[in-house]
Amino acid sequence: MVNRQRISRKEAEAVSSIEPIPTLVVEDTPETRARFIDIVQRQPELRLVAAVGTLEEARRAAATLDPRVILLDLGLPDGSGITLIREAVARGDAAETLVISVMGDEASVLDAIEAGAGGYLLKDASESDIVGAIRQLLDGGAPLSPSIAVHLMRRLKRASSLDAPQAATPESRLAELNEREIEMLRMIAKGLSYEEVGQVLGLRWNTVASYAKEIYRKLQVHGRTEAAFEAIQLGLVRGYGG
Repeated sequence: MVNRQRISRKEAEAVSSIEPIPTLVVEDTPETRARFIDIVQRQPELRLVAAVGTLEEARRAAATLDPRVILLDLGLPDGSGITLIREAVARGDAAETLVISVMGDEASVLDAIEAGAGGYLLKDASESDIVGAIRQLLDGGAPLSPSIAVHLMRRLKRASSLDAPQAATPESRLAELNEREIEMLRMIAKGLSYEEVGQVLGLRWNTVASYAKEIYRKLQVHGRTEAAFEAIQLGLVRGYGG
């Protein structure tokens, strides 16, 4: 987690006015669905909007309830959860999807990530792992079970090339950011969540999330922690001890 640095009065007021995040649970096994419901309902920063057990129910819920987080099983009785991810991405939905599945094979993992899933956990994940993954997802990270990360590492190794171009310097990457993106990067580096940044700037959560993903792409980082480190190195914010 990024350490919170000193924030302005306006930023502090925004932090105190955050609404719970609407969350959708998609899981066909009643016992597991009940477990996920319980986990969500015990988190004050989350608000359960629906818990469904089929792909068709999930489609209706995603289209009408505007969830920002979807906890998604892949093996649904009437289709694959990957279909829901692809449809949401095609519509431009702002929801972040965390797959929680028993399917840990490389094909399922890569299909889900390539479709647009933000994270992937196996169903043996503990409650603290799931809650931590949701928070990481909302902060721009990509939570993965350790065994899932192995699949991605294998894919990267296969795709690596000895003649890859030399990486750009942090300074040259920073030059690609516009003024709004630099302002947002400063807030993210201070520890503000997307919701809090949106409150300060008067933007919707999905707009902030889109900005943040573009910032991470330009900086060639994988989430807010790496982005915050780059911001400190570039002098946009003071270091943790400064």
